Amino acid sequence: MTEPTQDFYSLASYDYELPEELIAQAPAEKRDASRLLKLDKNTGQTAHLQFAQAADLLQPGDLMVVNDTKVTPVRLFGKKETGGKVEALIIDYRPVAQAGPGEPFACECLVKASKRPKPGSRLFFDKGLKAKVLKAEDRICLLEFTCPTEPGAVLDDIAAIPLPPYIRRGGDAPPCNDRERYQTTYARHKGAVAAPTAGLHFTPELLDFIQAKGVEFVRITLHVGYGTFMPVRVDDVRKHKMHSEFYEISPEAAQAINHAKDQGRRVVAVGTTSVRTLEYSSREEGRVAAGSGMCDLFIMPGFRFNIVDALITNFHLPQSTLLMLVSALAGRENILAAYQEAVAEKYRFFSYGDAMFIE
Repeated sequence: MTEPTQDFYSLASYDYELPEELIAQAPAEKRDASRLLKLDKNTGQTAHLQFAQAADLLQPGDLMVVNDTKVTPVRLFGKKETGGKVEALIIDYRPVAQAGPGEPFACECLVKASKRPKPGSRLFFDKGLKAKVLKAEDRICLLEFTCPTEPGAVLDDIAAIPLPPYIRRGGDAPPCNDRERYQTTYARHKGAVAAPTAGLHFTPELLDFIQAKGVEFVRITLHVGYGTFMPVRVDDVRKHKMHSEFYEISPEAAQAINHAKDQGRRVVAVGTTSVRTLEYSSREEGRVAAGSGMCDLFIMPGFRFNIVDALITNFHLPQSTLLMLVSALAGRENILAAYQEAVAEKYRFFSYGDAMFIE
């Protein structure tokens, strides 16, 4: 394998021009009606399809791996003791899931207010949910919540879905049921604060058709964190510290993946979160280990893939770790050329946008 040059480590090497009007503010009317750009990672050749045609790109015997995490409503609107408005976005849902009625639980939160709340101050939300500020650093605060009833149920009732910052609501924004559409149809396990967006394109009917074709379907879990939207702030990307996210691979899933690798069948990952989970849990001999933990794998050009052969993914932000991941799989020049072509063809970008199939 050719060693990456110094250019591969420069943040500026992962930039591209994107007209703002190509940032999708709402999904396609039907999930699988989005567009699909096929990229051959070996030749750089492209083809333009509809997402429903993804089934034609999958082969009998392929094993398709999806992330079944479920996006949780964690965006809270409330008031400070002074009466001023405050917004809190819970960025780690696990303490919520573990707390019972009346039990205090502490969560890191992104807090937005006219003035940053000080440690010791209190915040008030609907349904009796309250919070005390334990620590405050920049926009991230450690809040200790108390709730008279089951916290998860209260959040489901009063909190909003945490959309990415580039998706705007209100004003002349298009109407959209984000609680339904910013969620895969196979989502099971609550805990994500962002969707594994490549999976948003699949309908139950398309999944049934793909499996009837002889493609094996396997679920793993990685709870996507807010860090997926955090910008890289270092010029040398090797110095970037990757955020950690909770993952879980069941013994049954690991067995199915390893069986496919042993037989030389293709493993097709749906989304970069599936890629990171599979490669983080992989071993040199090309097998994955069942288990759970915190995944902080940063994939950039020069990375050796042990598990993933092909990838279904959305288009990613300039200078993002996700753009670096797909560049590691398909080659930076291939990716940037494909992105330039997608811009020219007016594809829709980012979470609610169109998709790529990299093979």
